[in-house]
Formats: sequence, C-alpha cells, structure tokens
Amino acid sequence: MILSELKQVLAQHDDRNLRFMLPTGSKVPPHAHVTEVARMDKRFIDCGGIMRTGTTCRLQTWFADDTDHRLTARKLLGILSKSASFLESENLEVEVEHEAPFVSEFPISSVWVDAEELVISLGIRHTACL
Repeated sequence: MILSELKQVLAQHDDRNLRFMLPTGSKVPPHAHVTEVARMDKRFIDCGGIMRTGTTCRLQTWFADDTDHRLTARKLLGILSKSASFLESENLEVEVEHEAPFVSEFPISSVWVDAEELVISLGIRHTACL
C-alpha cells in the first residue's frame, strides 16, 4: 500500500483506534503505537551488476506496559502530515517495522474496519532476483 492510500483510509476513519495484524493472523497488542516514521532510501547493486534504488516509508511500532495507550487513525494521520517535509512523496510504499519476536519489516497488505478498530493487515516480504 502506498502512503497516499493509507492516508486516505485514515482520514475516512479518523475516529477509530488502530490495530496491527501480523501475517500469521495474530494481532499486535491494542496499546501499540507508532514510535517513528522514517524515509528509507536504499541504493544497491543487484547480482547482474546493475545499480538500483528504492525508497519506502517505514512506520516503527512499539508497545510496553502502558496498556491504556491507544493510537487513533487521526493521530497517525497527524504524525504522517508532520513527516511530509522529509518523506517528499506520497507515492512511497509503506512498511511496518515490528518486533515479533525479532525486528522485522512487513509491507501493508490491506486496511479494513473491524468492530471499533481500523485494522492494518501486514503482509510478508519476499526476496527475489531482479
């Protein structure tokens, strides 16, 4: 999912609490919140010797003992708006960095409404030969 699509869904459901769902189907605790928004620029050479680049928007999640904490769509939209100056584009793929149980990066596969929550469903990243 690209950033502009995520922002549109957040704006449409700005009163809802967010909940992240891992590719396994288990949900991240409801008191998780986004601790960072980052622009990740990657420059690399593939196995054929071709120079390539890639840029993503990464959201880092975290949770602790603050079980009363809830992240709303409105709050995340506000954080993303403040990040616009360095993200420079809304056409970036969005990925979520989460510790489950080790730090992993997951692309956002979909966002949907479930009862009172806006669920951000995370997918699986695969390696490939370019």
